[in-house]
Order: sequence, then C-alpha cells, then structure tokens
Amino acid sequence: MTGDELDAEDAWHSGRRHGLGRLLREAFLRFRLGDGFTHARALALQIALSVVPFIIAVTGLAADLDADKTAKVIAETASALTPGSRQSDVLSSAVSPSGTAERAGELALWFGLAFALFSMTMAMAQVERGANRIYGIPRDRPSVPRYARAAVLTAVLALPVGLGFLLLVAGGPFGEAMTSVSGWSATTETVWDVLRWPVGLVVTTLSIAVLLDHAPRRRQPQLSWLALGAGVAVALTMAASGMLALYVHFSDSLGTVYGPLAGIIALLLWCQLTSFALYFGIAMAAQLEAVRAGVADPDAGDPGPATEAGVPAAGGVRSPS
Repeated sequence: MTGDELDAEDAWHSGRRHGLGRLLREAFLRFRLGDGFTHARALALQIALSVVPFIIAVTGLAADLDADKTAKVIAETASALTPGSRQSDVLSSAVSPSGTAERAGELALWFGLAFALFSMTMAMAQVERGANRIYGIPRDRPSVPRYARAAVLTAVLALPVGLGFLLLVAGGPFGEAMTSVSGWSATTETVWDVLRWPVGLVVTTLSIAVLLDHAPRRRQPQLSWLALGAGVAVALTMAASGMLALYVHFSDSLGTVYGPLAGIIALLLWCQLTSFALYFGIAMAAQLEAVRAGVADPDAGDPGPATEAGVPAAGGVRSPS
C-alpha cells in the first residue's frame, strides 16, 4: 500500500493484530535508538525559549492597548500557572497602566514576539531533525528548505497550538481570572470548563498530526493514520502536566528552594515532559507504519532501499554510534 492509502482503519487493524503492549515497547525502543532523549532535550529548550518571550509579548500587548481587564486576566492566569509568583507582584507591575509600563510594553511586545517566532521556528526545525532520526532517515533537508518549512509550520500552527495550550493547560486559571475580572457568571465558567477539554483535545491532536505530516523528510500517510501517534502524544502530555501540577501543588519546598525561579524550573520540567511525549508519539506512528510494512524490529539495521524521492521508507532505526 502506498502512504496515501493508509488511513485510521488500517492503523487500528494493524495495531490490534500486533498488540498494543508490544507496539508500545517497540515504539520506545525506536524512540531510544533514534536518540529521542537527546532530541527531546533540545526541543524542550527551544519550547521554553518560545513560551517566555511569548508571555512577555502578550503582556506588552495588554499594556500597550491600555486594556486593564485584559492585562489583569493575563497576570492572574500567569500567576496561577507559575509557582512562587504569588510571593511577588512582578506581573501586576508589568501590566500596570502607568506611562513607563506603556512605553516598555510596546518594546516588550515587538521584541518578545520576534524572539518567540524565532525560537518557535528553531523548535519546528528541531522537530524535523528528531522525527527524521526516529523514522530512520539519516539526513535532514538542506538548510534553506528546512528552515523555510519550519517558518511556514510556525505561521500555520502557532494559533492552533496556542489555543490548545490555553484550553488544556491554562484553561482552569483563565476561567477563574475571567470570572473575577470580567464578571463571568458561574454558568459561563462551568460551560467553559466542560467544553474546553474536548475542543482542546481535538485542536491539539489535529495540530500535532499536521506537524507529523509535514515535518519528516518523507511522504507520510493520511492524517487519520498519524492521529494515533498524535493522540498518544497528547495523552502523555496531559498525564505529565497533571502529575507536574500535583507535584507543584503539594510541594511547598519548590518555591522555598528556588524562590522566584520556581516558575522557570516548573516551565523547564513541563517543556521536557512535553518534548518526550511528542517524540514518543512520532515513534508510535513510525513503528505502526513499520509493523504494517512487515519490519517490526526497530533495530533492523539499514532502513532499506530509498523511495522514489530518495528517502528511506519507515523501517528499522540505525543505532546511534
């Protein structure tokens, strides 16, 4: 079967015949042999370097527009997500409507947005590199096409990825902030808390599937086939975020030990776990396709003959030397 013919039904039948437990073990082996841990650490750094400037840019936008309520919602949401931030009033001062904050807000907006877009483009390029190694592809695209594709993916996926983050990760604090600042009723907040989960899961899964479709240097199956790997990545991200939230909530020592840096430490941990989840989802999609092609062993050595585009098909992963 060609890649275009592989869809969700084929993925479901292939996974059931092979066994989910066995598929998970082989996907982890593929992830490890593709040096997934190293690529995940590199991606985590780029995500962190994207999130922080983006928050600064949003804060600068609120201060520049004199939107007091918007600024307060941003400050309260960020404070709720950031351990240790409640001991200081930095965010509130940053979005205060003073003249100094307005002038600084405009600079923060443009510089923060520029750095965020630059870091996110680097992150997209890193996703391609890690995905290529997990699929067994030894070389990335040439530099110009690679970073051009990364910039396009950033422009296309920035909004849905940000929306998914807002709905799934920051949705609770955002709803509370909107209730206290903008006067949302209890019914509106309840509807928001109920609807944000299915909408966020669909948006995030679709965004990751699109990323899996265009990042690797190869022809990919249909989006519905890639949805399994994307769904695994989202599920692992949600589980990791929940465990991290519980740890932060019940660990008083985090803010005591790290002080104002507690939020940065928590952000780095979240970025690391999210990167692991993304690459493991890619490994699941790659391994499922390898199983369908009859090459179930991730350590099969040479990936095999090149396709028409000069790129190896999904198969074994070369062990890192």
